Amino acid sequence: MRRSYLDWNATTPLRPEAKAAMVAAMEVVGNPSSVHSEGRAAKALIEKARVQVAAALGAEGADIVFTSGATEAAALACAGRGLACAAVEHEAVAAWCDGVLPVDAQGRVAVTDPARTALQLANSETGVVQDLPQGLAVSDLTQGFGKLPLAFNWLGCDMGLVAAHKLGGPKGVGALVLRRGLDVSPQLKGGGQEMGRRAGTENLIGIAGFGAAAAAAARDLADGVWEQVAEIRNILDSALSAQGFETISVGKLVPRLPNTLCIIAPGWKGETQVMAMDLAGFAVSAGSACSSGKVRASRVLRAMGYDEGQAAQAIRISIGPSTTEEEVLRFTEAWSRDYRRIRSRAA
Repeated sequence: MRRSYLDWNATTPLRPEAKAAMVAAMEVVGNPSSVHSEGRAAKALIEKARVQVAAALGAEGADIVFTSGATEAAALACAGRGLACAAVEHEAVAAWCDGVLPVDAQGRVAVTDPARTALQLANSETGVVQDLPQGLAVSDLTQGFGKLPLAFNWLGCDMGLVAAHKLGGPKGVGALVLRRGLDVSPQLKGGGQEMGRRAGTENLIGIAGFGAAAAAAARDLADGVWEQVAEIRNILDSALSAQGFETISVGKLVPRLPNTLCIIAPGWKGETQVMAMDLAGFAVSAGSACSSGKVRASRVLRAMGYDEGQAAQAIRISIGPSTTEEEVLRFTEAWSRDYRRIRSRAA
């Protein structure tokens, strides 16, 4: 069976550039904290990646603190700060926030106190993109990084969170982007690595892959690759709408990530859709991958005003540069066939 991977917001395929950088880093034997030649060679790879990530983020002059992922970066940025966040925020950020800001029916939020707010750039489930206010304390840039034009230095926020595996890098590495002059209290203490903000021997191989992936992602963005992805997503959206079902395309009236489509299919549970499509050869999801194994209605959709039933009947299709028109049309055919079967049984 031919399989099609349509779950890019959960994680992306590893870029060849990232793989090559990681293989090369495996040959570097030194500890980046050692002062001898081997240690300096390892340190040089980390600093190269730091420059690559900063350049891709438009964060030259900011501090890039490498972490185990965006979840750890969220803890560094948010712990003990008494921040509020949107009701649709990722759990990794929401877990550290004391207040919750409501969103409208399109999943957008009005921020009244930016300096005490954490707000994502884009939602992983719906793809809805927020307008980030100047002076924002923290922004989760994870889903937008590499897909949307982005310049951290122009956003006006104090801190940003990113993860390598969302743009073709390896899993298990991310970064906190910190406006120069600010500081955070380390969650991991010990050797004082990463400018004293994150102790522990650096993940040299992962960081090298992250840097290479960030540089490649920036080139793709500049070359208009994600505009082409948006065209494929729109073809999928139109093809599903043309089937005549009473589906809901979530967030369609506001800016969305170019690769994301969240649809609600009345009468067909999201997890059942995911299993049916998996059997048909397509990988999609029923929400954030970080909530896998939890069969429950999407709290993101509930926050947007959808009822419990609707929020439990949604799936997310997220595509990437390698996704073809032929794949999304095959998905439409398979999904529509199964949905008709479900509806005929319920009639």
